[in-house]
Amino acid sequence: MTTTGLRERKKEATRRHLADVAKELFTARGFDNVTVAEVAEAANVSKMTVFNYFPRKEDLFLDRHADQLRDVERALAGRAPGESVTTALRRYQHQLLDAHHELSGAVEGIAGCWQIISASPALLNRLHEQALELQVVITEVLAREAGDPLRSRLVAGQLAAAVGAIFETALRRMVDGEDIERVRRDQATLVDTAFDLLEHGLGSFGAS
Repeated sequence: MTTTGLRERKKEATRRHLADVAKELFTARGFDNVTVAEVAEAANVSKMTVFNYFPRKEDLFLDRHADQLRDVERALAGRAPGESVTTALRRYQHQLLDAHHELSGAVEGIAGCWQIISASPALLNRLHEQALELQVVITEVLAREAGDPLRSRLVAGQLAAAVGAIFETALRRMVDGEDIERVRRDQATLVDTAFDLLEHGLGSFGAS
């Protein structure tokens, strides 16, 4: 392994450690009742170190967003010649589900996470901001390729909305206490339904 690769792995390990320590504190005491200084003390690092990895306190809890931005950009920018953006993101969503990744929404413990988020206006606001940031990243990738900022923005809005709806559907069902294996099975169909709609358009959907 190269020195650069080792350095990146150490940085990622530190990032994960900080987020894990923070989540334990947030779960025990509530997000708004824990300071960044307390997270730093519990993780045995300086407050500045925490901010170097997480410029905003909210991102200590919603830490998977950075992974999502990186992975979505890679999925789109690294797709094979002739492969559509819908195919690339469809595959990405299935990979999340197959890996039981938190971003699939269909994971154990997500109902408890939602209780913490829904109790904090700061976290709810940050969640909304993150959805917009995902749209911006997708727009930038598409605009670089197509050279058409307006069309790229319109397409990115639909793609980001699909990703958000897929996650939210699983989340709501998990919060309602549905069986996780059933949610996962249904989620695979939902992914395909969502991207089929994007590929083929709404057509006459909703017409009486």
